[in-house]
Amino acid sequence: MTIRVLIIDDSAVVRQIFAQELARDREIEVVGTAPDPYVGRDKIVQLRPDVVTLDVEMPRMDGLDFLERLMRLRPMPVLMVSSLTQAGSEITLRALELGALDFVAKPQMGIRQNMLEYGEEIAEKLRAAARSRPRQARRDASAPRPAALKAPLVSSEKLLIIGASTGGTEAIRQVLEPLPANAPAILIAQHMPGGFT
Repeated sequence: MTIRVLIIDDSAVVRQIFAQELARDREIEVVGTAPDPYVGRDKIVQLRPDVVTLDVEMPRMDGLDFLERLMRLRPMPVLMVSSLTQAGSEITLRALELGALDFVAKPQMGIRQNMLEYGEEIAEKLRAAARSRPRQARRDASAPRPAALKAPLVSSEKLLIIGASTGGTEAIRQVLEPLPANAPAILIAQHMPGGFT
């Protein structure tokens, strides 16, 4: 199956290098590029990509505002690719909270050479994103819990095991928040790259 990717980035150089590098992967097809979220929105409707790569700093609307609107109106897999999405940064954590599945830090210097080096990592993250099921933006935390989750869980010698990759932090929160105090014991394996926390 070919993964259809739309690149949204204000830098023409980055769009070109990124598209050229991804074209080397037989499983990935770059179906389009966009210089800002407004053009990106139109291309999402027109081209129906499987995954969107999204920069943060862009003209007319920043990537986080666009991500929030996208996840509310048309949830889809999003990979953040920005110089601002460094491991552990507040912007990265906010993007993951809003629904981005993962991130790649765009190099500050030597973009052409460094993007070539990141090519396989980006391709692998795009493949993982394409397999995901994005969710709509999280409901307000003050909203009442569904009735089914108010009833206590009866447990005896039970263990709940959860495994997640870097982008799974928000998904884990969604699983844990509605659990009652007497839920079974929980073991979590959360992949956190060095410096992310």
